[in-house]
Amino acid sequence: MSKSVLVTGAAGFIGFQTVRELLSQGYNVVGVDNMNDYYDPKLKEHRLNLINESKKFHFYREEIENISALKKIFKTHQLSAVINLAAQAGVRNSMDTPHIYMSTNAQGTLNLLECMREHDVKKFVLASTSSLYAGCEMPFKEDLPVNTPISPYAATKKAAEMMAYSYHHLYQFDVSVLRYFTVYGPAGRPDMSIFRFVKWIDEGTPITIYGDGSQSRDFTYVDDIARGTVAALKDVGYEIINLGGGKNPISLNTLIGLIEKELGKNHERAEIDWHRADMMTTHADISKAKEILGWTPTLSLQEGVKQTVAWYLENKTLCSQIKV
Repeated sequence: MSKSVLVTGAAGFIGFQTVRELLSQGYNVVGVDNMNDYYDPKLKEHRLNLINESKKFHFYREEIENISALKKIFKTHQLSAVINLAAQAGVRNSMDTPHIYMSTNAQGTLNLLECMREHDVKKFVLASTSSLYAGCEMPFKEDLPVNTPISPYAATKKAAEMMAYSYHHLYQFDVSVLRYFTVYGPAGRPDMSIFRFVKWIDEGTPITIYGDGSQSRDFTYVDDIARGTVAALKDVGYEIINLGGGKNPISLNTLIGLIEKELGKNHERAEIDWHRADMMTTHADISKAKEILGWTPTLSLQEGVKQTVAWYLENKTLCSQIKV
């Protein structure tokens, strides 16, 4: 039996693109996703259909909170590594349902680590977040203290990082912790700004913005993130690694201008108060990713927005059914 890589959150935005990258490199992939309704499952079904035809992909509709189901999967497949992309996402929503975030992001991670220990799987790649850098000096470097998360989402991601470290220390797991910076691209999450802005501008709906749009992000195209995630399967010991655009942050106002240009339409704006769980700016130092993984992002924001808008227009019927 050939070895496989387990990818949790396989029907998610980053997950499905990571599965595609793994398959393109010849890996066998075992995918797990609970297909929850945090956002419209039709989008997850759309992504899953793009990868489900491969004979090298085996999919399980399960939750990582269900350790009994995970144990069966680990027993069925000879796994060489686990890439944990399953998470309850969304900074603002974590304030409303913190228990769900703790269950998935922390307990779910522990379940995977325990299954790995029982089945002698030593390589773990964990998706973490740039949200941990709130209040730190920029550009954000991995050695900065991140001990004051400002949302339950960030706090549970920090908990997952620490649990992974303990298994590295106790059981010699090789762990790559990846802190992602504002991932965007085709088939992106509808609760994220780019999907919303494209849909709102195209449909003539006023854009809702927290604050005045001057806040900026280190946007990173999903294909680049998938490449970096697969590259992180290499042996590193225990490392925390930023995956971000690595250039000057881009304001939401600039982003909106790029989307307008691609759609050939202008927008109306509805500003609401700044959200206290948000960060004003994110900016990644990606020198560690270059040094350890040989990774740098390749797609500019201009080209990434172009491809994202093109996907939206090609899948307009699907997008029109998805609430944002």
